[in-house]
Amino acid sequence: MRIMALDIGETRVGVAVCDPGERVASPVCVLPAAEVLSCAKPFRRLLEDWEPELLLCGLPYTLAGQEGPQAARIRTAADAITKACGIPHEFADERLSSQEAKRSLREKGMGEREMRGKIDMIAASLFLQAWLDARR
Repeated sequence: MRIMALDIGETRVGVAVCDPGERVASPVCVLPAAEVLSCAKPFRRLLEDWEPELLLCGLPYTLAGQEGPQAARIRTAADAITKACGIPHEFADERLSSQEAKRSLREKGMGEREMRGKIDMIAASLFLQAWLDARR
């Protein structure tokens, strides 16, 4: 089954997918949040290209394991996306995925400006990979 991960931010949404065998997660792109929430043409095109059967949305938890302050907004956004595009969703712990993505990009020599458009899709691939690994 193909799974598409969404790292839903207020401005941008990072997108990652896994292979049909559910073994490897790969970053895909970053889209404006408004396009994803409304299931606009660029997001619909991604859905047509990748044909996911499930959307995995990152849910922010605190280090103590409680849902973070943004969790309610993410839950509402995920419901809206599912309603607009008809693909069911689940949630995954995205705790520290953005920090790990930044660290990874810094190791590749990227500066803050270069990283800006990549962090969200890398974070989505990180929590998707962790979710896939936990299911095995």
